[in-house]
Amino acid sequence: MSVDFPVALRLNGLGVVVIGGGYGTERRVRDLLAAGARVRVISDVPSAELETLAAAEKIRMHTRPYRDGDLAGAILVVACPSNRRINAAIWREAQLRGLFMNAIDDPAHGNFTFPAIHRQGDLTVSVSTAGKSPCLAVALRDRIGAQIGQEYGGFLDLLGEIRAQVVAGFASFATRLPVWRRLIASDAIDLVRAGNVDAARARLQSELADAIRMQTPSVEPPTAAHNHPSLRTS
Repeated sequence: MSVDFPVALRLNGLGVVVIGGGYGTERRVRDLLAAGARVRVISDVPSAELETLAAAEKIRMHTRPYRDGDLAGAILVVACPSNRRINAAIWREAQLRGLFMNAIDDPAHGNFTFPAIHRQGDLTVSVSTAGKSPCLAVALRDRIGAQIGQEYGGFLDLLGEIRAQVVAGFASFATRLPVWRRLIASDAIDLVRAGNVDAARARLQSELADAIRMQTPSVEPPTAAHNHPSLRTS
């Protein structure tokens, strides 16, 4: 039995079709817009929120039922229609076009699921149950999220700032890994939590400088004994 393969997609500028008007439509559209996707919505009963987004030209709206050919130009399809009987037709077109599709609360007509997500800045934690129990995924997401405060988003930003320095200072992933572990295990995150971001940045720089010094072999100058003619080899 195969398992789901989790990925994080960069959808900026890519086309996504959302077909629906049923439960979950607005939330999915908001999430896709936040990811930078170009969203096209097809709905014969669009909500007031969807109409507002269309009026602001944040989405393209087609106020009509789905019809064959509507998935052209998309890389992802999200189906959340009020009448789920049309999911089968949408799924057939998605398969013919080789597209990834999610049907809200209808796992038989789809090949990917949306995880429950917790965000702190650029830090994203997702929990998936392979579509078996989204409610459990949400409960676990909330439990994990309660332990990940806002300081983690700020700490991640600081680690991002010095990433290029770590790569430049250590030639391979094998040598960089212990350095990253050292930086993450430092008390820099405690300083961020206390609101002292500058001190946290300085601590990371200090830890990195120490790590670089530790990997640089010291070269001792030759002693007088080394230079004595009787000790030289011919």
